[in-house]
Amino acid sequence: MDRNSIIGIIIIVGILVIYSIINKPTEEEKERRQHTIDSLNALRQEQVEKERELERQQDSVRNIPISIDETVSKQLLIQELGDFARAATGVNEFYTIENDLLKLTISTKGGRPYSVMLKDYKTSDSQPLILFSGDSTIFGFNFGYQNRIISTNDLFFTPSMENKQLYAGNDSVSLSMRLNAGDSMYMEYIYTMYKGKYMVGLSINMAGLGDISTSLSESIDLNWEMYASQHENNKKNENIYTTIYYKPYEDDVDYFRSRTGKEKQSEEIFTKVEWVAFKNQFFSSVLIADKPFENATIEYTNLPEEDKYLKKFVAQIGVPYTHTASESVDLKFYFGPNKYNLLKKYKEHELKDLVTVGRGIIKWINQFVIISIFDWLSKFIGNYGIIILLLTIIIKIGLLPLTYRSYLSQAKMKVLKPQIDELNKKYPKGKEMEKQQATMALYKKAGASPFGGCLPQLLQFPILFAMFRFFPTSIELRQESFLWAKDLSTYDSILDLPFSIPLGYGDHVSLFTLLMTVSTIISMRVSSQSTASTQQMPGMKGMMYIMPVMFMFILNSFSAALTYYYFLANMITFGQNWLFKQFIDEEALLKKMQARQAKPKKKSGWQQRMEKMARERGYRPPAKKSSKPVRKK
Repeated sequence: MDRNSIIGIIIIVGILVIYSIINKPTEEEKERRQHTIDSLNALRQEQVEKERELERQQDSVRNIPISIDETVSKQLLIQELGDFARAATGVNEFYTIENDLLKLTISTKGGRPYSVMLKDYKTSDSQPLILFSGDSTIFGFNFGYQNRIISTNDLFFTPSMENKQLYAGNDSVSLSMRLNAGDSMYMEYIYTMYKGKYMVGLSINMAGLGDISTSLSESIDLNWEMYASQHENNKKNENIYTTIYYKPYEDDVDYFRSRTGKEKQSEEIFTKVEWVAFKNQFFSSVLIADKPFENATIEYTNLPEEDKYLKKFVAQIGVPYTHTASESVDLKFYFGPNKYNLLKKYKEHELKDLVTVGRGIIKWINQFVIISIFDWLSKFIGNYGIIILLLTIIIKIGLLPLTYRSYLSQAKMKVLKPQIDELNKKYPKGKEMEKQQATMALYKKAGASPFGGCLPQLLQFPILFAMFRFFPTSIELRQESFLWAKDLSTYDSILDLPFSIPLGYGDHVSLFTLLMTVSTIISMRVSSQSTASTQQMPGMKGMMYIMPVMFMFILNSFSAALTYYYFLANMITFGQNWLFKQFIDEEALLKKMQARQAKPKKKSGWQQRMEKMARERGYRPPAKKSSKPVRKK
């Protein structure tokens, strides 16, 4: 080491020594620092003692905290939740109860239904069908307690048993989830599942909660939220039938119309409500009250096209509550298919109205005709394409007398065509009114009507609209194939287009829709050729083809079963008309009509009575004026 290095080290040491002497604390500073250390130790000890006291009072923490942050956090929870702070933390675990039909998963967080799987059904891509699943689902009570807002959906419940899987074998199985807030203060959910049933019982027991405050004195708020999952391949069509149904107390079932185009719909129901349902096209989740709910606010929101869900459902329900020390509320969940024969067993709840069958006469036709025949045929036949064929034949046989009268009316119009042509020549342009009067007089004398052939067509429309309601929501047709149609409950695409045709046609070609359209146009053309009406109104020739083309655009994305039925109805009508033609002799029919024309017109009973009354009052018809010229004298 050289001399310069040694001198440098000595200078540094000298500086450190001088700095330590200058900054040496005085006796007063030493006492002040010791006092600060003692104060911090005392504060830490005081905080530890407070934490130990909180542990003894709340009986929720077994280990003494080792950090001030944990202590502060627990104090904040107690300030925020009071007696419910012990349930604010925990491990989210899952328990399942199941039977032969469904599997229900319960979460310890919120004690709520976490997911539901239907065992007998699959999605369109052959995945297990799950009605809902995940933390996005909310089911819990909201109430006030000691000037705090408590939401049970965010708190942890304690299960009644360690076994995390329960199966309803020959009888039933139950699972209890309890939210503890003290030795004699709790809220308990008891789920009960039965063999062979989609209905799940839910008993809610409350003890020591009489002092809680609610928005309305006679009810406690229950919040139920769910995202509707997509189960079918046609998301747009499935979304049409995905909505909220509800039944007001002692009133008809009502629902939100999802075709309105609104992004969001909501309604406040101030009367009592028996049940609320979150409904998909073929499946529903229904919350049913043994004693009606006091009120409800329900809403749904349409989600973006790219979202994996269809809609978000929200229901805020007023559950009856009397603020006593001990109360119990009995509810039920229905997690299952929208199957008419299954749902109509629950007559007391009228759940069958979850199946879309229309209103008025359409509903009557569906309930007492279509569904009855459909279910009866299903007992013997497994192919639903054949069932629809037989259903169509039965309906056409039922309408056979009216169809015969329609064809007879068309035959009368056909044999009258030469006389109609003569009237057309007799009355040139400019005398349309006279021609029309003469034509109607001819129809009256001959006993014919240009509108006689329209009656079966008009009667077929209510049946068609009944099918329009029934087929797209009939779960029996779901994933049932026939010929080229892979699923009769949705459209039968034989060609997927790289673009979308406007006016609702879509991006695919449905073969049954094309067959329906072509057969309808041919039927109308054949019918028009057998009558004289279109000769009088040439513009109607083009107008009569507009309706089947419109139906082609409208029904291209609808159920293949519907367009298949319409096509079958047209083909059977062709066969009936051919058969009628073999038995109706047009020459004999013309002679009969000519004989009718030759007979004097008999006055009706009403006309005779009016003339008699006039004679009794002394009325005489005016004398006819002579056509001879009067000679002047």
